[in-house]
Amino acid sequence: MDADSDVALDILITNVVCVFRTRCHLNLRKIALEGANVIYKRDVGKVLMKLRKPRITATIWSSGKVICTGATSEEEAKLGARRLARSLQKLGFQVIFTDFKVVNVLAVCNMPFEIRLPEFTKNNRPHASYEPELHPAVCYRIKTLRATLQIFSTGSITVTGPNIKAVASAVEQIYPFVFESRK
Repeated sequence: MDADSDVALDILITNVVCVFRTRCHLNLRKIALEGANVIYKRDVGKVLMKLRKPRITATIWSSGKVICTGATSEEEAKLGARRLARSLQKLGFQVIFTDFKVVNVLAVCNMPFEIRLPEFTKNNRPHASYEPELHPAVCYRIKTLRATLQIFSTGSITVTGPNIKAVASAVEQIYPFVFESRK
C-alpha cells in the first residue's frame, strides 16, 4: 500500500451553513406569534425557526438577514433557504430571496489507519499545531483553501471549509501527509 494508489475515502458532510437576505424588514414579534416551529429570543433580537424537511434551523434577524444551519448538502441548504423565504412570504412579508451564499461546510472523513500525531506535527510544522493538553487533535490549516482540519489519532478527520469543493480538496491534499505518519 502506498500513498499514490487510489483510495476511496468517504467524506460525510454533517453541516452546511448558508446565509441569504430578504430585502425587507422583518417583524420578529409577528413571526413568533404567527409562525410555526418558532423560538423567539427577544433578549438577543432574533427568531429561530425550524423546518422539518429539509431538516434546517434558521436564525432570523429583523434586518432581513437569515442564517440556515443543519443541511447536509449545498442543494439541500438552498432548498431549505427558499422554503424558509416562502414561509416568511406567507406570513405577509415582502420577501425577495437574494444574496444566497454557502459560508461554511463541516465534514468528517475516516482514514483506514491510525495516525501518529507527534510525528505528523513535527513533519508539517508550519501548518500543523498540536497541544495534547488542550485538545486531542492536530489542527492543520490550509490557507489557500481556507480550510481547517482536526486530525485525530484514530484516523478520524474533521474538515471545515467554505464549500464542499474546498473540503474535498483539503482531504486530497492531507492524505499523503497523514499516510507517511500512519501507525
